[in-house]
Amino acid sequence: MMQDKEFIFGIRAIIEAIKSGKQIDKLMIRSGLKGELIQELMTLVKEHQISFQYVPNERINRVTMKNHQGVLAFISPIEFQNIENVLPSLFESGKNPLFIILDKVTDVRNFGAITRTAECAAVDAIIIPEKGSAQISGDAVKTSAGALLKMPVCRVKNLLQTVKFLQESGIQIVAATEQASELYYKTDFSIPTAILMGAEDKGVDMEYLRIADQMVKIPILGKIESLNVSVAASIMIYEAVKQRMV
Repeated sequence: MMQDKEFIFGIRAIIEAIKSGKQIDKLMIRSGLKGELIQELMTLVKEHQISFQYVPNERINRVTMKNHQGVLAFISPIEFQNIENVLPSLFESGKNPLFIILDKVTDVRNFGAITRTAECAAVDAIIIPEKGSAQISGDAVKTSAGALLKMPVCRVKNLLQTVKFLQESGIQIVAATEQASELYYKTDFSIPTAILMGAEDKGVDMEYLRIADQMVKIPILGKIESLNVSVAASIMIYEAVKQRMV
């Protein structure tokens, strides 16, 4: 069960939270819920493009047995950034952008560890999809050693469109995949780059591999077939750092 500070419940409380500008990470609504208040809430949800899902009452009860009125919102401890604002500001300041894109990395500890490495390496932002990503919770902040409070995180509705936007803006997409023939250190990371990492079980989705500018792999010489995604991300990130420091 989560701590009270990580979620709020009750229709009116959530409406006021949204109006006050709180970052809602995810919203759960009991299936079949009706009434004027829920309509007001849904109007705000659409206006603010908040991710939500309809769930059975039992799902909400697993988080809290208090009078939730069939609505529960998880509060994000960070404020998400807009990649369409972040990228131009980097170019305007003369920076050579380096991003990490995480495709369906759902493990909170892996996400936190990747964020910690990214912050240490001065990565400019982490980009994640709205659905199918690790929840940005207090546990994630703790695992990142506080890096999540310093590192810009851009949560996007359509990751494929975002990848294409980055390419059109002059960012090369380097996808880490075991299907690649080229080794990671042979790729040029000195130019504006976004490193794309996938989930441990499935890797980077094929729709991204088809449009990636480069596909690279980390050599696996032992009997275990793959590295932990946070370790693999660290190797890729610091290859970029090494090349940019030459």
